[in-house]
Amino acid sequence: MPPIPVPRPKNAMNPDRPVNALLQAQIQHLQQAERRLPLRYRSEIYTHAIQTEGEAAEYIREITEAIHQAHADAAAARAKRAARQKKGLRIVAAAEARSRKSGSTAKVKSSNKRGRKK
Repeated sequence: MPPIPVPRPKNAMNPDRPVNALLQAQIQHLQQAERRLPLRYRSEIYTHAIQTEGEAAEYIREITEAIHQAHADAAAARAKRAARQKKGLRIVAAAEARSRKSGSTAKVKSSNKRGRKK
């Protein structure tokens, strides 16, 4: 199938144009997300000073990359922890199996019962 040509609008993004309400809302949402990131991933961009689409694009790019990096680092840390825990789980499971075999199977009744008095 031959490709369909789609004309690009010439005024789609103008870095010197003032930010509109949609971009301001997106900046506010990203600022909320940035606050939840660890300090090492946060930007030093003051969001109230963003006046143009170019500045907004720079902030959006920086925060998006920081969020992706934070998630990638967290996934790597989880994988590293899981690799370390696999060894420990086998040992614990083996010790738990031995203790169940050697212990008695009789249930101990609790003397502290709730309910009506006899």
